[in-house]
Amino acid sequence: MHVVTTRRQYKDRVYTAHLLRRSYREDGRVKNETLANLSALPDPAIEAVRAVLKGQTLTPFGSDFEVIRSLPHGAVAAVWGLAKRTGLTELLGPACPERDAALALVVSQVVEPASKAAYSTWWADNTMGVDLGLAGAHTDVAYQAMDWLYARKDKIESALVARHLRDGSLVCYDLSSSWVEGSHCPLAAFGHSKEGKRGKRQIEYGVVATKEGLPLAIEVFPGNTSDPASFVQVVEAVRGRFQLQNMVFVGDRGMITQARIDALRQVPGLGWLTALRAPQIKALVEDYSIQPSLFDQANLAEIASHPDYPGERLVVCRNPTLATERARKRKALLDATEDDLARVRAAVEAGRLKDPAKIGQRVGKVAGRHKMEKHFSLDMAEGKFAFSRKQESIDAEAALDGIYVIRTSVDTGVLSAAETVVTYKSLANLERDFRTIKTVDVHIRPIRHRLSDRVRAHALVCLLAAHLVWYLRREWTPLTFRDETPPPRPDPVAPAERSATAAAKAAWRSQPDGTALRPFQGLLDHLGTLTRNTCQVPGTAITIEKLLQPTPTQRRAFDLLQLPIPLSIMSSRQPSA
Repeated sequence: MHVVTTRRQYKDRVYTAHLLRRSYREDGRVKNETLANLSALPDPAIEAVRAVLKGQTLTPFGSDFEVIRSLPHGAVAAVWGLAKRTGLTELLGPACPERDAALALVVSQVVEPASKAAYSTWWADNTMGVDLGLAGAHTDVAYQAMDWLYARKDKIESALVARHLRDGSLVCYDLSSSWVEGSHCPLAAFGHSKEGKRGKRQIEYGVVATKEGLPLAIEVFPGNTSDPASFVQVVEAVRGRFQLQNMVFVGDRGMITQARIDALRQVPGLGWLTALRAPQIKALVEDYSIQPSLFDQANLAEIASHPDYPGERLVVCRNPTLATERARKRKALLDATEDDLARVRAAVEAGRLKDPAKIGQRVGKVAGRHKMEKHFSLDMAEGKFAFSRKQESIDAEAALDGIYVIRTSVDTGVLSAAETVVTYKSLANLERDFRTIKTVDVHIRPIRHRLSDRVRAHALVCLLAAHLVWYLRREWTPLTFRDETPPPRPDPVAPAERSATAAAKAAWRSQPDGTALRPFQGLLDHLGTLTRNTCQVPGTAITIEKLLQPTPTQRRAFDLLQLPIPLSIMSSRQPSA
């Protein structure tokens, strides 16, 4: 027996009938007999009859299932699925338990950055660890996966570079450092710490990225790698590894220094794009290479050749908004310094300070507080203290407000002046990814590994995690506060402006359809509330796996990644992009 639903239309009305029928054979033919008309029954009753006839067992409401376990599923399923869709899974190597464990490390570094020891318990509390058989795995499993992954490092990074860069491409390359816990790592050394960890040994690492900020490769060096010769060795190693004969490195003024440029000049095929430091800009103003008249018609001007910078182009930019802000800040700091000095003068005039040495000590404390002592003349004597502003010094500094100069060895035919400015500003993408790798999402620091190869493997895991985060941030733009349609910038020097859509998102904290917006990490946390529940039929050993009903935001997050919501991460078979 079975239930048949028929629909027929008469004029503007549709009539639906639910009939209970049985099928039988007579004289070799299949015939149907209608046993009852169920149309008068409520829809739930009809569905119950249909389910019973299919062999399903019905139990009273409230006693049908008992949830015996609930595991976070949405976040790990989304990141795992994206790795498959972008082809990263195949890049890691052939399917095997080691690859699954290595990819689990990468996904874990995105969803829940922690130590490898912590993952042995964290994997037991989410569906990824359960599906891969990693729940309760010993820490050695994570280390074995790191060793397996590191053995394939060159192939993985070469494939990523070949996919996203070509010979002659602009390559964003920047160096940073992370401190090391412990004292037995061969790579750890004392060096200039950008993180203020003066008493800690560190390692340095360089990240190769596209100008859009997509990280592709990472190299780890001893913590004292800072001299120009070592930098050129690093550059040569990167170029040789990826078989790129012509490379243009884009870096900030702290990374591509004059000494390093002098070293780069000796290597054919290497170009650079960076910016001048403040003393170099001041020298250009003093020799009249930079004059206010340059900015009468536009906010940028190009100096095709300069005797101090042979073979380079200088693009001089003036940002009026930045100039106004610097003037405001300088005035506030001058006023604050003047107030501090006035209190010292009042103490001297009141007779509380008489000794010139003590007056000098007090002045030294307050004068350097706001870094403005260079703009004041100080006169100290027995029982006397006076000060005044150096207006010439202030005016000289004000002349540089909002001015920055980009220097490059790239010809005009390759990059125009405007394109040079835009390319240099693209470093903001790489700086954002360094923040992602260091603290925001991936947490490369601190380094807790002792063996050099393990440190390099840890850096590779963090790089691959940052690679996935780049895609996640881009695809989930409609669900976060990121600008979906940034307006074009007719003036590359002017500050970027956000679109009306982004302003509305920030004001209302939701999309026009009412979808709540979240920061990126908040969206990952929300996806984690999509759980997979293990349900048991009371009185039996029968269990089934069932997903919690996804929220509209969770469903939208998977739609944006072009992924279904799988019951198991192992069941999501997606073709490579």
